[in-house]
Amino acid sequence: MNSDCPGQHRQLHDGRSDGLVPLEPINVQKANSFAELLNAMSRTAFGGRQLGEAFDVLSEMTRDKSCKVVMTLSGAMTVAKQGQIFCELIDRGIVDCVVATGALMAHGLTESIGLTHYRYDPTKSDEDLYEQGYNRIYDTLEMESNLNNVEVVVRKVLNDSQPEDGVWSSARLCRALGAELDRLDEGPGILRSAYQRNVPVFIPAFSDSEIGLDVSTWAMKNALAKTGKDVASLNSEEVLQAIAPFNPFYDLQEYARFIQASETVGIFTIGGGVPRNWAQQVGPYIDITNARVGTDLTAPRFKYGVRICPEPVHWGGLSGCTYSEGVSWGKFVPPHEGGRFAEVYCDATAVLPLLSKGLFETFEKK
Repeated sequence: MNSDCPGQHRQLHDGRSDGLVPLEPINVQKANSFAELLNAMSRTAFGGRQLGEAFDVLSEMTRDKSCKVVMTLSGAMTVAKQGQIFCELIDRGIVDCVVATGALMAHGLTESIGLTHYRYDPTKSDEDLYEQGYNRIYDTLEMESNLNNVEVVVRKVLNDSQPEDGVWSSARLCRALGAELDRLDEGPGILRSAYQRNVPVFIPAFSDSEIGLDVSTWAMKNALAKTGKDVASLNSEEVLQAIAPFNPFYDLQEYARFIQASETVGIFTIGGGVPRNWAQQVGPYIDITNARVGTDLTAPRFKYGVRICPEPVHWGGLSGCTYSEGVSWGKFVPPHEGGRFAEVYCDATAVLPLLSKGLFETFEKK
C-alpha cells in the first residue's frame, strides 16, 4: 500500500482504553420498573439518554438530605393535567419550594374546587369559543365560568384573611388560598399540598395572571364603593386608580431567606420563563448585596439542576439557556466543583410522568 495514502499514520483506538463509556442496547423486557427503565435509557443515546441522566440527577438531589429542592413551573401544566404529579412531589417531601406562573396556579385552583377542563374540538372556531365562554389553551379548554368560580374563592380569602400588616405578597396569598382549599376539601391541588407541608409558593410575575387580576379588581371595587359614586358613569382614568395592597419585595426577601437557610440547593425546572430566572437569580442577588450594601453573606449556588423544556439554546432566550451559562452568572456550582445538571429537550407532558413515577418507586418519602 502506498505509504502516502491519507490516514495511514492514524492509530485507531477502541474507546475503552481511552476511558470512554460504552453504550448498551436497551432491553425493555428486563426493566421491571420505571426506575430500571430510566436507568437503562441513560446508557443509550439522544433524548433517551437525556431523560435517563435527568433521572440520575433527580435521584441524587432527592437522596441528598442536606438539599432543599426548588421546583419552577411554567406553561399550562395544570390544564395539561400534570397537577397531581406536582402535588405528590410536594406530599412526598421531594419538593421544598415552588416558583410558578400565576396562570398555572389559577388553572390549578379550578381543579382544586372540583371543576373540569375539556378537550378542544377543532371544528369549533375561536370566535364561537369566545361567545360560548371557552378559553382555548392549545388543544384544551378552560371555561370562563371556572375562572369566575376561582375569583369567588380568591375574594373570600382576601376579605377574611388579611395579613397582620395589611399587605399581601404572592407567598402570603398562596398560603391563605391553600388553607381555604384545605378547609373546602373539594379536591387535590398544589396550593393545598403546599399549605399542608409548609412549602412556600411564589408567583413572581403575579399581575400577569388571572389571580393577579382578581386581586386588582377586588381592590378597585372596594375603593370605588367608598366613594359613593355611580361606578357605571366613571371613565377609565377614574376607575383604574386603586392599587392593591401587594408588595412583591416581600416575596424576594422571603425566598432569599429560604435559600440562605438551606445547606444545599437544587432546582427542578419545567419550562422556563420568569419562574426559572427569578428562582435562579438568588445567587447574584446575594453577590450584589454584599458588594453594594457591605454585608458578608454566603452567596448560594445551586448544586443540582434538572430542566425539562423544548426551548433550544440557539434562539438566545433565557428559557433555553444552559446551566453552563448560568455558572457564568454565579447561579450554579461548576461541574468540576461537584455541580450536577441535566437538560431534557422535550414536552414535559411526555416525560414528567415517567421521571416522577421512577422517583416515587425509588423514594418512599411520606
